Amino acid sequence: MLLGTHQPRLDEKGRLVLPARFRDTLAPGVVLTKGQDRCVVLWPVAEFRAYADDLREASRSDARVRSYLRVLFSTAVDEVPDRQGRITLPATLREYAGLDRELVVVGANVTAEIWQPAEWASYLASADTAFADLDEAVMPPQPLR
Repeated sequence: MLLGTHQPRLDEKGRLVLPARFRDTLAPGVVLTKGQDRCVVLWPVAEFRAYADDLREASRSDARVRSYLRVLFSTAVDEVPDRQGRITLPATLREYAGLDRELVVVGANVTAEIWQPAEWASYLASADTAFADLDEAVMPPQPLR
């Protein structure tokens, strides 16, 4: 799992040093895509392949599906981290998410998200107020074990 909040910086070549805790999981490769809420989603390559396989089941006769697939795959980029654990964030994805030198990388279970710090802070402030209420909506109550 990819967990936690990290604050790396982009270097002058647009490279991000992956958080040390993520490196083993991401060593085989990553896929970077546009994410919702103006962030960049960082997928372990195996997770992205599994997601792409699931998307093959979606109905291409639905205009929303076609639109989603076009945007997701046309803006996706694959990378293999170098020996220092660095990946390059393409300019198009940096522009989409408003990323500059300072970043916030948040673990989101099987993916991670790369945010512009002020956008992350704003998102988190608004999401924190609903967090307790979302628990039951996201995960129905479970019997005690």
